[in-house]
Amino acid sequence: MQAVVKMPHIEINIKGEIPPKLLSVLEEEYGQDIEITEEDDEELVDVFETDWYREIKARMIPGDSLRTYRENFGLTQAELGKRLGNIPRHHIFNMEHGTRNISLKMAKKLSKIFNISLERFI
Repeated sequence: MQAVVKMPHIEINIKGEIPPKLLSVLEEEYGQDIEITEEDDEELVDVFETDWYREIKARMIPGDSLRTYRENFGLTQAELGKRLGNIPRHHIFNMEHGTRNISLKMAKKLSKIFNISLERFI
């Protein structure tokens, strides 16, 4: 008969300086299994200033923004259509996929629903 027991992997992340007392408790508890690594990733970057964001933004159409906001608000295309004054679901679908333009009037309605600038949709 054989029994195999695996200890679960435990990962503890501490940002900043680790107090010596805490380090000694960890070493006492985990012994030689403890691994301490230092990462220098403290530099924060504004995502809107990155090349990655500019590249993604350049490929987006207004319909992409519409779909993103609709999904973030947990709305179906039909539900958004009702909020816009009983617009058919397929009109919302076509706006999201770029086969139907989002008019200025529609962009104003969308900006009110999602509480954002209408420029996101034009």
